[in-house]
Amino acid sequence: MAKGEGQQHPLSTYLWVWFMLFVLSVLSYLVDVTGFEGYLKWFLITLFMLLKAGLIMAVFMHLVWERLALICAVLVPPGVLLFLMLLMAIEGQHVLSNRLAGFLQ
Repeated sequence: MAKGEGQQHPLSTYLWVWFMLFVLSVLSYLVDVTGFEGYLKWFLITLFMLLKAGLIMAVFMHLVWERLALICAVLVPPGVLLFLMLLMAIEGQHVLSNRLAGFLQ
C-alpha cells in the first residue's frame, strides 16, 4: 500500500452519525426541560449518554470495521465495571436499609 493510501468511508456515514449525535443530545436536553425526576431522569440521561458514546466508538474510533477480539478488548472491561458498580449499589442499598431498620428499633 502506498504512503497516504487508506480506507475511505463515505461522507454520508459521518453526516449520519453527526445527525444522530445531535438528535440524542436534543433528547438528553429535553429530559431536563420536561421536568422528569428520579430514576426515570437518570435512566434516560444515562441511556442517551451511552448511545452517544457507542456511536462515537463505533464510527470515529473505527470499531465497526475491526475484529471481534479488539471490540471485546475495548468494550468488555467497561461492561464488567458497570456490572460491578450495579452490584455495589445494590449492596449499599441493602446495608443502608438494614442500618436504618436497626436505628429505628
